[in-house]
Amino acid sequence: MEPILKVDLSKLEIAEFEIPEQWEKEYLGGASLAARLLYDTITPGLDPLSPEAVLLFMNGPLSGTSGPTVGRYVVCGKSPATHLWGESNCGGFWGVELRKAGYSGVWVTGRAESPVYLWINNGEVEIRSAEKLWGLDTYDVQTSIQEEIGGGRIRVAGIGIAGENLNSYACILSDHGRVAGRTGLGAVMGSKNLKAIAVSGNKKIAVENPESYATIRSSANKNLRNDNISSILRAIGSGSASDYFDYLGSMPKKGFTQGTMEGIEKVYGTTVSETYLDGVSACHACVIACGRVLKVNDTKIKGPEYETLVGFGANLLVDDPEFIIQMNDLCDRYGMDTISTSNTLAFALRLFELGIISGEDTGGMKLVWGDTDVIEKLVHQIAHREGFGAILGEGARAVGERFGAVELAVQVNGLEVAYHDPRGVSGMALVYATSPRGACHNQSDYFYVDIGQVDETLGLDFYDRHGGAEKAKNVVIHQNWRTVFNSLVMCIFGNVAPEEVVALINAGCGLDWDIEEMLKCGERGWNLKRAINNRLGLRRENDKLPKTLLEALPDGGAAGFEIDFLPMLKAYYEAREWDWTTGFPKREKLEGLGLEFAANDLWGG
Repeated sequence: MEPILKVDLSKLEIAEFEIPEQWEKEYLGGASLAARLLYDTITPGLDPLSPEAVLLFMNGPLSGTSGPTVGRYVVCGKSPATHLWGESNCGGFWGVELRKAGYSGVWVTGRAESPVYLWINNGEVEIRSAEKLWGLDTYDVQTSIQEEIGGGRIRVAGIGIAGENLNSYACILSDHGRVAGRTGLGAVMGSKNLKAIAVSGNKKIAVENPESYATIRSSANKNLRNDNISSILRAIGSGSASDYFDYLGSMPKKGFTQGTMEGIEKVYGTTVSETYLDGVSACHACVIACGRVLKVNDTKIKGPEYETLVGFGANLLVDDPEFIIQMNDLCDRYGMDTISTSNTLAFALRLFELGIISGEDTGGMKLVWGDTDVIEKLVHQIAHREGFGAILGEGARAVGERFGAVELAVQVNGLEVAYHDPRGVSGMALVYATSPRGACHNQSDYFYVDIGQVDETLGLDFYDRHGGAEKAKNVVIHQNWRTVFNSLVMCIFGNVAPEEVVALINAGCGLDWDIEEMLKCGERGWNLKRAINNRLGLRRENDKLPKTLLEALPDGGAAGFEIDFLPMLKAYYEAREWDWTTGFPKREKLEGLGLEFAANDLWGG
């Protein structure tokens, strides 16, 4: 891989760092390699919004090679939302352009005295003033920088007003609607007075065995294009699953407190596509093209994916698809994660309904489920850190702590739960409780396994969607599998066969792995992130679900089902070889994965 560009904004220093070859073999790239690179910097006393904090943009070893769904990059650091490991990945073209410009990653520290942006052009790097860009939304900052530089193909990753205002769930956008959404790393970028990073390059991206890789890549892309899941995603987008998830009882409604909703069919992904779809969009060299281009009132606009459809729809008891589309656009422009925004809003509505907060807290607003005027007003307030929105901008856990109701916040370790209710697909209970970045559906989209997408070559078995402890080993395998994806960086929508992924890795990286060795790489990355969190204070007691998700739903496809969580967690610890008392990976497990340094930090030596 190419070197990492290191930029210190306080000292205005620019340097390059060569990635140790052994680390590339052990961690591949992306998030796992970022965890190894950042291991010594993410310490308990580090303020994630301080100049000393590192913000690391990383590619994978196959990024930009036209392989199946590998046009992505990751952003990593210490999360201001969770104060644990922060990780978010993004599609589009920015990461590919960075590799073409000569770098595998960008390592940013320090804080500029005034707003700046980076301009990286084929290995030449400038730190430019962004004072005129400060205050622009994420779309306008991209076009403004492209116009300022002028000429050629320029890709821009930047923040909006939410990042500037250090919102705890601020995100980073590139290529207009492509989002590095979770864990608040847009706030880290804003804390450094870094508005954007613009990149352009024309260098060739090399692989170890180009002829072999080209053959495998072509075959894998052909298979992926013809895959049934790809066809559905291309035709309807990720919202295609909404009606089925509703049937299963895994689509949350009214802040995860009820299982049915009148008029829910109005905000299904199928309905939105049939009514508004005007075209599709794709990331670099992607044969799926899951992005939605909608036409609303003669205006073309980016369409919401599943999480946003549910978050601003059923989760808030809203049945107006045009309002959801509008909120998706508004959050993108402000640079706010739609999952955390909508989840926190639902929590506020619930607290108001329960009488825990009142109009005195909200500035006179009456918070009512489904009231789109109030919801929109609060979104504006959150982004600007004004009024009641200044409180909501800290996230659901902080809101719960402020009003003495943290047990009702639907979050895990400070990250709001995504919209795959584990009462409908129980494997997600373990996924949310043990994810290294808090409640996360992308560290393992196990809900697909729970509904039958089982690949036996990985060692996965099929269990009932309401199964319990017996599926713990399955969850472990799937988390390791998805950790490989986050290292490559490969999109989880890419239903690429494990044997094809191994072949791509071997040809692209010059390795000689089998599936077992590939999964061990994923296991290494997973346990390293766990060790980072353990050093930051995470313990077994933190591996839990919010109270709301442990209560049976009164209606819907999961009515009456209660998650028997403790036996599931115990079985998971056994499968992971983690210590039940501390929550640490056992010394022998860490050493067996080549993580002796982490073993010594956790266990002494």
